[in-house]
Amino acid sequence: MPNAYFTIDRPANDAFRGYLPGSKERAELKEELARQSAEIVKIPLIIGGKEIFTEKTIKVTMPHDHQHVIAECCMAGEKELTMAVDAALAAKKAWEEMPWEHRSAIFLKAADMITGPYRKVLNASTMLGQSKTVFQAEIDIAELADFLRFGVWSAQEIFKDQPASIPGIWDRQDYRALDGFICAITPFNFTSIGGNLPMAPAIVGNVAVWKPSRTAVLSNYYFMKLLMDCGLPAGVINFVPCAGSDMSKYVISRKELAGFHFTGSTEVFQSVWKQIGENIASYRNYPRIVGETGGKDFIFAHKSAKIRPLAAALIRGSFEYQGQKCSACSRAFVPQSIWPEVLATMKEMMKEVKMGDVQDFDTFLAAVIDKASFERCKGYIDRAKACPDCEIVIGGSCDDSKGWFVEPTVILCKKPDYESMVQEIFGPIVSVYVYPDEELDETLKICDEASPYALTGAIFAQDREAIVKMEKALLHAEGNFYINDKCTGAVVGQQPFGGSRASGTNDKAGTALNMIRWMSPHCVKETFNPSDAIVYPYMSQK
Repeated sequence: MPNAYFTIDRPANDAFRGYLPGSKERAELKEELARQSAEIVKIPLIIGGKEIFTEKTIKVTMPHDHQHVIAECCMAGEKELTMAVDAALAAKKAWEEMPWEHRSAIFLKAADMITGPYRKVLNASTMLGQSKTVFQAEIDIAELADFLRFGVWSAQEIFKDQPASIPGIWDRQDYRALDGFICAITPFNFTSIGGNLPMAPAIVGNVAVWKPSRTAVLSNYYFMKLLMDCGLPAGVINFVPCAGSDMSKYVISRKELAGFHFTGSTEVFQSVWKQIGENIASYRNYPRIVGETGGKDFIFAHKSAKIRPLAAALIRGSFEYQGQKCSACSRAFVPQSIWPEVLATMKEMMKEVKMGDVQDFDTFLAAVIDKASFERCKGYIDRAKACPDCEIVIGGSCDDSKGWFVEPTVILCKKPDYESMVQEIFGPIVSVYVYPDEELDETLKICDEASPYALTGAIFAQDREAIVKMEKALLHAEGNFYINDKCTGAVVGQQPFGGSRASGTNDKAGTALNMIRWMSPHCVKETFNPSDAIVYPYMSQK
């Protein structure tokens, strides 16, 4: 808990840089991209503050140029994962007892370094390793800094919440770290999430074992190095790329597991939850389980919607970062009366959309992350082409000769329960169901019930009564709701992000709702003048 004199003001979100032609930041980033493209980084494990190189390694390539190797990453096995847990537990006491001000200083310094000299390094590694355009990488790295600053501030606000005291008695509440270690498993699609999942628990005194995604390991490694450069003590966060099965077998099974912080597939999250449940009696505590998983996010249009903003939202929401956002628009419901104009507008707008190498700064989208993703997307497109109930109205091509390129694709579906309307794809594919205008209520019900997910959703309408009706009908269909805007782009501190149903535990990363999950409240009552009485007044016989 911080001292009374230590307070920070509510942070401001980091401002995005424009990287406009002729700008200094554009030239510096171009130079850094060239530098990183020309080298192969040897990525070790980092356990107890030490770099450990293993015989088992994997090659890290650019998704948009899959023969171009940019890193060789060591992989942890049973020995190294056991070491990582032991190192975290060894570091726990000193880290938890470090004054709050000094723990916070490490993360606030890291945020300043991210938005300063490390910005180009993290941006470039995110662009090359995760195939993000300059703009998508920029908002990702800015969000990483926001997570750090808002994490510290959110913890401070929790600490301020104290119980009531009465004359002669002082009641206070401490917020301890959890009793054990945190296991963090992070995804490929956001460098910010990769950094936040082990770091958020660490802000409030926890220690962590971090498994980064092998397809985001380069940017994640640079962030880990940054934390160490900013003074993070050895063992507080242990960086261990490894197979998921090994993480379950050697880390999640440990009796000292206190929490599990996850972003990734629904299947993996459910399997870990099941593992923890089946072995609950073997843990020292009941582990905290916090996760954000899949989505089948939607845009639902009313006949009163403005056409061009709707078309733009469908394109940006569905195709930015190749649809590889948990929040990406993957299905849309559009009334018959406006669909022809919406489609025509989208086709015209798509002429401005360029797919290619992220080092070309006029690129709108690049390649999907790997071969498995490419094959999954291609399978949905091929089946839609062969299905009489579907029509490809935009895109539909795939090319893996150089990179894992899937053309932005719009599938027109005659049935609202066709597979691409209800299953998560995680690629640049959006399925559209055109509904009769008079069947608004029925179609809203379909949107609410057809998918098991409830992450993000958007509605477009100018009719205020329709907006009210749609918002009420879709109340439980998402955790982040947008009115006349695309269903992507949540900003830390402005639109706390997370969903329910099969989309996760809705603990809203970057807020006090998430930070409180990594704390164990401890209540203390101090009586200044203790009573020596045994008999209560009601016991008197007079």
